[in-house]
Amino acid sequence: MAIFITICLILVALICWFTIDYHLGRRDHLSKSKYTQYPLRKSEINLFIDGEKLYEDLFERIKNSQHSIHVLFFIVKNDEVSNEFLSLLGEKANQGIEVRLLLDYVGCFKLKKHKINELKDKGVNFAYSHKVKFPYFFYTLQARNHRKITVIDGKFAYSGGFNIAREYIGKDPKFGYWRDYHLKITGTGVNDLQEQFFKDWYDATEEDKRKDTRYFPSQPEGTKTHKFISTYGEHLNDHFISFIRDAQQEIIICSPYFIPGKTILNELLAAIARGVNVKIMVPMKEDHPLVQEASYPYFGKLLLAGCEIYQFYYGFYHSKCIVIDDHLCDIGTANFDKRSLYLNDEMNCLIFDQEFIQIVKKQISEDFRRSELLTYEAYKKRSYLKRGKEVFATIISHFL
Repeated sequence: MAIFITICLILVALICWFTIDYHLGRRDHLSKSKYTQYPLRKSEINLFIDGEKLYEDLFERIKNSQHSIHVLFFIVKNDEVSNEFLSLLGEKANQGIEVRLLLDYVGCFKLKKHKINELKDKGVNFAYSHKVKFPYFFYTLQARNHRKITVIDGKFAYSGGFNIAREYIGKDPKFGYWRDYHLKITGTGVNDLQEQFFKDWYDATEEDKRKDTRYFPSQPEGTKTHKFISTYGEHLNDHFISFIRDAQQEIIICSPYFIPGKTILNELLAAIARGVNVKIMVPMKEDHPLVQEASYPYFGKLLLAGCEIYQFYYGFYHSKCIVIDDHLCDIGTANFDKRSLYLNDEMNCLIFDQEFIQIVKKQISEDFRRSELLTYEAYKKRSYLKRGKEVFATIISHFL
């Protein structure tokens, strides 16, 4: 009996500690938040949906760099693809090119220390973003820098859903083919991604390059109107709500994780009620435990209201995209879940070019054809075990 009471007291103490740690840590984090809506820009934008083609273009651009390479990723792993990427950065630094590599501390926790030291020895400026630290250990463990930004010579920029590892080019048999959306930017929007990189670099290193004109060359004006939004665990929720309220005919949401919370769920239900066609695309497979179970409590109400929910079966679906009618497309690093809404640092690109939006919608239509439409009858046939997991997943959904 004494042992049981001791265990209970320890659990209560841990819950209290986690709760206080999280709320105080979040308050501290948001007080230093640098939420930014960048101005409307004109750039050329290319969409990559295949990892091999993205890496081919990105690696070639890095090989041809003449001045600087600035890279921020959430995940870089210890595999042959990551090794090729890191070796390339080391080679360029060895040639005298300025290379800065910023990686999320938890996302790249397994990256071998000797690889980092090799990069530093070759001249790569390396830093971790969002190191876990006291006094807010639990909160800093959860709040990650989920951005993916690469800027080369201040002229070419990349951002989107892809990280660096073998699964992103379909070489992990667990996931098979990997579908993701990633953007290549040339034009006036490049300077915004450069500025955001330097903001994150400064937070990690206190080296301030944000006003160094060498990295912000004059940019040609492109043809596609867009703007970037940078969020720090706040404000993204407001953007998503405004998108939904603005819709008149159609809302398309593509995300590997669909855990929007009650407020956004109610907005989607209200949109359906006023006649908006809502379609959601999620993967049939899951890459993390319980994320699928955390989605299902939302699916029931949406299906009954008339929402179409598609489950991508042709590999793994990691795209992060929202399309509103024919006038707005949001492609970025943020998932449609609570972690992106309330914890992570994210970078999203809002695109207002109708021609580009049609390209994206055409691609999404192809993804729909490689998906299975979830029916309410199939939804009701979930096992009791799965339903039990859903209850637990809902409780911890904020941290999935």
